[in-house]
Amino acid sequence: MTQSRRQLIEYFFSETVDFQESAAPSLDRFLQKISKMEIPGKEHIENYMRYKWRMNHRPSTLKGSLHSASSFLSFYAARGKIRLQEIVSDDVEAFIEHLQDRGLKVTTARTRLNHLWAFLRYLIDQDVIGERILKRKISLKVPEFLPRAISPGDVRRLLGAIKAPRDRALILVLLRTGMRIGEVLRLNVRDLDIRERKIHIYEGEKNCLGRVVYLSDDALMALKLWLKQRDDRREHLFYGFRRGLCYTSARNIFVRYLTEAGLLNKGYTIHSLRHTFASELLNAGMRLECLQLLLGHREIEMTRRYARLTDKSREEEYFRAMAVIEQGGIDGTY
Repeated sequence: MTQSRRQLIEYFFSETVDFQESAAPSLDRFLQKISKMEIPGKEHIENYMRYKWRMNHRPSTLKGSLHSASSFLSFYAARGKIRLQEIVSDDVEAFIEHLQDRGLKVTTARTRLNHLWAFLRYLIDQDVIGERILKRKISLKVPEFLPRAISPGDVRRLLGAIKAPRDRALILVLLRTGMRIGEVLRLNVRDLDIRERKIHIYEGEKNCLGRVVYLSDDALMALKLWLKQRDDRREHLFYGFRRGLCYTSARNIFVRYLTEAGLLNKGYTIHSLRHTFASELLNAGMRLECLQLLLGHREIEMTRRYARLTDKSREEEYFRAMAVIEQGGIDGTY
């Protein structure tokens, strides 16, 4: 393998490719990126990205699609192949094995694989490759982890450590509405309805599903205090004082207060606030169907994960039945 080819592969497989940091890249930027690539089938990737753009896919989906497709074709070229018409299942399997050998988490590898299958289906629809590649379709089984919620005592400790009005409003909105961090960071002031105690999410972060969420007393109070101090000239509800407030900045804010509260080593992430929101509402008796709408899940099975984690009625049933067993109240043979 030549030095330039090796550098190309290392570039495409890097986890810190510069375009991945862009919040909302334009189609021209994607096409400009592709024009600098030395990979087979470049014109097909260009057409594919135009197609995805016309379908109004989210920027994160576009980034993932380009990264996965270009990484695969770079790997494909490194195997000494040029013609896309010759892509077979073995090439896809070798690519996935390569990702796993690099130590990628199975969830990341599956995401790359899903993006790649979408690109290959596009090539099939364009009569570039045949449908034979789908006869032996690879799938990766991903462990279904339970969501990690913050315990009530730790929630109190965390909130007790937050004094800055902006940070307190930010954390409480996440905790009391169940919004994803990306959704909160995109909020404009006009999306907030203080009088009706609502926030309008016109486009969900993951599935583009709009919804309305509601404000608890403590979140409402925190927002009112922040609104008195924020710069009215700024469009976004939350913003950075020196630069834009991005996911990394919000995560650093969260980690700082975890540290001050002595909770840093408990494995909590900023997404744990959303898990906590769902767990607490279920424990308080909310129906799954209502929680599903608040969380913005298209499928109720996504919401049902929280029931497995925190269903109080199941816990009470267990201890009620166990008390009967321990008291010798079970008769019969097995």
